[in-house]
Amino acid sequence: MSYLQAIVIGLIQGVTELFPISSLGHGVLVPALLGWHNLVGAQTKSESFFLAFLVGLHVGTAVALLIYYRKTWAKVIGGFTSSVRERSIDKPDQRLAWLLILGTIPVGIVGLVFEHKLRVQFAKPLSAAFFLTLNGVMLLGGELLRRRSLANAGRIRVPKGKHAPAAAVSDAEGGGFRRLKDLDVGRGIGIGSSQILALFAGISRSGATMVAGIVSGLDHEDAAQFSFLLATPVILLAGLYKLPDLLGHNGDGIRGQCLVGSIAAGLAAYASVRFLVKWFQTRTLWPFGVYSLVVGVLCIFRFA
Repeated sequence: MSYLQAIVIGLIQGVTELFPISSLGHGVLVPALLGWHNLVGAQTKSESFFLAFLVGLHVGTAVALLIYYRKTWAKVIGGFTSSVRERSIDKPDQRLAWLLILGTIPVGIVGLVFEHKLRVQFAKPLSAAFFLTLNGVMLLGGELLRRRSLANAGRIRVPKGKHAPAAAVSDAEGGGFRRLKDLDVGRGIGIGSSQILALFAGISRSGATMVAGIVSGLDHEDAAQFSFLLATPVILLAGLYKLPDLLGHNGDGIRGQCLVGSIAAGLAAYASVRFLVKWFQTRTLWPFGVYSLVVGVLCIFRFA
């Protein structure tokens, strides 16, 4: 692996891990489109230097998220300790701490058992293109379901005819009918469990959790925040769990590239989360859904 490849893949991973367009899917498709066959062939091997390389990228992304949300994580840790001490979950920080813990457990268990098998089986260009297309359908479908939920809750009026509101209803128009601080445990676990879909290359972790969030009644801003907070421990722990691969023989000859790539991923992730936090204050998932759908279909024709 060259340093140029390491930087390009690092930047792509840092952006697409947070943008709801699938980092793993782009990690499969971009090398194939660029003709980097040394990376494409390595992705589906049981023992792979490329998978070891991705470990460092995930740690870099997680560190960027921890830095951006450092004040929130300080409150979450304080909420957890006070919850244990007081044996209560009445305060918002206490509730958020337990939502993050319980929402992370399902994907942690499934990931430990199936992540390697699914990556070896589906980390192929055609499979990634197919799942990226499904990712687009998921994002667009989530916005349509959100509009219906808001209409049923009386938050928006949907008249018949050509003047009906667009399928993507912004938070300025509809908002949400639940707040993150009031989210119940069952819905929190459901949103966290949706991360399991991201084990398939092409399905976005942030996309799945955001769709689950807005369908559950959160507005885009709260859904995005909960999504990024949920992703942080999963990405960090997954990277640390596989760190021995990078330190072992699979990391021979790529540790310098991994360091450079992880720095690129961290910088890209920090810039991405700053952008997306502002984006979801007023905008929707609709453009990312269209992008996933179009790129996924084009790549299906390319690799079929």
